[in-house]
Amino acid sequence: MADDPTPDGHLPVATKRETWRAGLKLIRLARRTFALMVLLNVLATLAGLGGPWLLGEIVDAVVSGRGGQEIDRLALLIVVCALLQLVLTRYARKVGARFGERTSAQVREQFLRRVLRLPAAVAERVPTGDITSRASTDVNSVASALRDAVPDLLIAAIQTLLVFVAVFVIDPLMGACAVIGLSGIWFAGRRYLARARTAYLAAGAASSTLTEVLTATVSGGRTVEAFGLQERRLRASVEAIEHSRDTRLRTLALRTALFPVIDVSYMLPLVGVLLVGGTLYGSGQISLGAIIAAVFYLRQLAGPLEVLSWWIDQIQSSAASFARLEGIEAMARPARTTAARPADDRIEVEDVCFAYPGGPDVLTEVNLRIQPGEHLAIVGVSGAGKSTLGRLLTGIEHPRTGAVTVGGVSVAELPPEQLREQIVLVTQDHHVFADSVRDNLLIARPTAADEELRAALATVGASWMDDLPDGLDTVLGDGGLALETSHAQQIALARVVLADPHTVVLDEATSMLDPTTARSVERALAVILDGRTVLAIAHRMHTSHDADRVAVMAAGQIIEIGSHTELLEADGAYAALWRSWHGDSAD
Repeated sequence: MADDPTPDGHLPVATKRETWRAGLKLIRLARRTFALMVLLNVLATLAGLGGPWLLGEIVDAVVSGRGGQEIDRLALLIVVCALLQLVLTRYARKVGARFGERTSAQVREQFLRRVLRLPAAVAERVPTGDITSRASTDVNSVASALRDAVPDLLIAAIQTLLVFVAVFVIDPLMGACAVIGLSGIWFAGRRYLARARTAYLAAGAASSTLTEVLTATVSGGRTVEAFGLQERRLRASVEAIEHSRDTRLRTLALRTALFPVIDVSYMLPLVGVLLVGGTLYGSGQISLGAIIAAVFYLRQLAGPLEVLSWWIDQIQSSAASFARLEGIEAMARPARTTAARPADDRIEVEDVCFAYPGGPDVLTEVNLRIQPGEHLAIVGVSGAGKSTLGRLLTGIEHPRTGAVTVGGVSVAELPPEQLREQIVLVTQDHHVFADSVRDNLLIARPTAADEELRAALATVGASWMDDLPDGLDTVLGDGGLALETSHAQQIALARVVLADPHTVVLDEATSMLDPTTARSVERALAVILDGRTVLAIAHRMHTSHDADRVAVMAAGQIIEIGSHTELLEADGAYAALWRSWHGDSAD
């Protein structure tokens, strides 16, 4: 599938062309600021080029014996050029900082939007460390480059270009010497750039793996201690650290081959211009002032080359990070959608086969029709395919073959927002945000009044709500009230009550509750969900007793379907499960 992670489970990385296209798009979005930044830097550089030329004119004036008044005028112009360069550089850097901050903010917001648009199935399969490292290390690296490195490198590139133009204007032969002297940077830079992308992408991937290993070890600390896994986790951490170190050493090797060439190349143009300029001066083809001006121009290359050596590592690292951030776009794009709306609430599963990436089919030739308002229970041993079927019904997964439709429209083609208006999945996994009780509930219905929120909590039996010090304003999660597992699950169930879809898929939604509380919540939900379609997936067999029909799954297939009474009378797989749950003496 197009929305599957890479074979190693990580999110994909954008190609070089895609990365360039995304970078140019950022520039186009801020083209006015970018154009102003370029203009100010060009003007500042031109002002800086006036000083060496005027100094050369002063030398020629002294050599020719011209009066001191002309020299004073030239010296005053040098001061004016310096002040003008100072002012223009200040505003250029201010505009550059504005460009960097705005584009980096856009990168952060765009990354968040893309992550939130990831299909739920993809988000579950991708290692936590991969998303975490992209959200922290990669985003910060790109933001730093846009804020600091890009403006500095732009200034350096403009200065270098105009310096060479100035030297060529003074004398083409000296300009050619300057270009030849710096040609070593070109060859060393090509070698570096040809290898840098691969090396820095490998370093980024190694960082993701290291984050994943350390996060898993810390979050599972109690399990590690309980089962004596300290040595195993320590070995895994050491291996991840060593791999990360090796990838960083490879990037270091590339830098150590490039930086000496940059340092040496800075001196070669000066030596070449002095030798050629001295020869031309000796033959009377050029003035002493022109040689001095050319030398001072080339001296100005010290700044740009220093910027290059300072930022080139950051730029390559940030380019690799940007490619990792842009790689999410391919998976975050919405799936193919249809303009058709479901004709009714009828759900049909026709000849569905499904396999998780890289694995065999876990569902084979599944056929099921669920009528509007029907309460269907799906039972079976662990691994029978119950939860997978629930994920297909809610559009989280898409069938390999066959179709899942609601009202005659394929669930896979419905936009997520439209699908969630009709079908909601509630699993045994739940999440409480670090926010107030009110905001945790308003996720399901932003316009709900406080009375409706309290009613929803009361419906799922959340009587503990009355004991909270600040009521609905009580902050939950990190830095707030830590809820018990059962209470957190009741928050999730209250969201379902508020969302009020026509079909609810309950995938062992009450498994974390004690039997008495679970039974109470299920009865309350039965009242609220009356007249709506309910698909209940559970191991607790009492759920199937109240259902209109029961579907029994085994090995990825529906092997029995009928009412509770009919299946008991058939004395098949369902009857065996029922007796196993209630004991041989149970009816």
